[in-house]
Amino acid sequence: MSASMNPPMHDPTRPPTSERACARAVWARVAIAGAFVVCAVCGGCAGAQSVLDAQGSQARMLVELIGSVTLVCALVWFAVMIVLLRAIRRRRVEAAGPAPDAARERRMAFVVAGAAIATVLIVSALTVASFIVSRRIGADAEQPLVIRVRGWQWWWEVSYPGEPADRTLVTANEIHVPVGRPVRLELAAGDVIHSFWVPNLTGKQDMIPGRDNTLRFTALRAGTYRGQCAEFCGLQHAHMALVVIAQEPAEFDAWRDAQLAPAMAPALPELQAGQQVFMSKPCAACHAIRGTSAAGTLGPDLTHVGSRRSIAAGLFETTRGTLAAWIADPQTLKPGNNMPMVDLSADELQAVSAYLESLR
Repeated sequence: MSASMNPPMHDPTRPPTSERACARAVWARVAIAGAFVVCAVCGGCAGAQSVLDAQGSQARMLVELIGSVTLVCALVWFAVMIVLLRAIRRRRVEAAGPAPDAARERRMAFVVAGAAIATVLIVSALTVASFIVSRRIGADAEQPLVIRVRGWQWWWEVSYPGEPADRTLVTANEIHVPVGRPVRLELAAGDVIHSFWVPNLTGKQDMIPGRDNTLRFTALRAGTYRGQCAEFCGLQHAHMALVVIAQEPAEFDAWRDAQLAPAMAPALPELQAGQQVFMSKPCAACHAIRGTSAAGTLGPDLTHVGSRRSIAAGLFETTRGTLAAWIADPQTLKPGNNMPMVDLSADELQAVSAYLESLR
């Protein structure tokens, strides 16, 4: 008979085609998953609102915990993949061979028991590590800077208690802190559940009506760090941002002294007209401007609103134009907010926006 009629020789050590295809599919899935993980990690490694770009002592503790948990989980995952691939390669040989003997069954039972024990130990170790980090983050420091933050729909009221009471500073949507000094935030909510989160500096903490919570952090480097409400709180939840501005201690003291000063009396005719409009309209019933008769508490304190980087909780950069647009039609810009539309003429709108922009 010719060689072409002989059946091909079978190599018992070579896995069949179907098993090789299965192994390739598994490795392909492994490569895709690895690429996805790498892209996801690299995409969040830096930026104004990145957990991995830690610039606070508490945030660095969290990054170390995240790294440890990720490393352990990755090692476990790779171990499982290796065992799975070995099982696929041995499938045919074990199916064709004799039934496992009692000694082998015992070894397999020991392996399964060891894996179960290892799982319990790993989960327990990660739980203990998480507990320790949580305790360290919540530990009180000596002489912290106390800042009270209250969440509203949809803005942040920020106050710095002072002694005597007239040294208490009230602002909105911006938190200034000195670099290197521990900060204790006293958190509360005025209406619904909110959640305070500045990823670069510390973890998140819920703000629940009727219950006060605290959060601590120490900024390690000067800079501006973006925060966000991390609990769905209504229609404009996505537009409830804030910034934490870490400054050198001397700069922070100068900022605080400037913010404690009352609003300067307007000198220009247009600004004087704007102040008169503000005081004669419903604005003064909801907002306060220290140094004037406006003493409302329903909306943000506007004593130095012109010095803030943004209005409407990070929605717009603070300019005369954005102030005018907000005053003219706040419901179009941020539907559902609690500021009513005030009926103003074009001249009144120009004057009051100029006055507010001058409050620095």
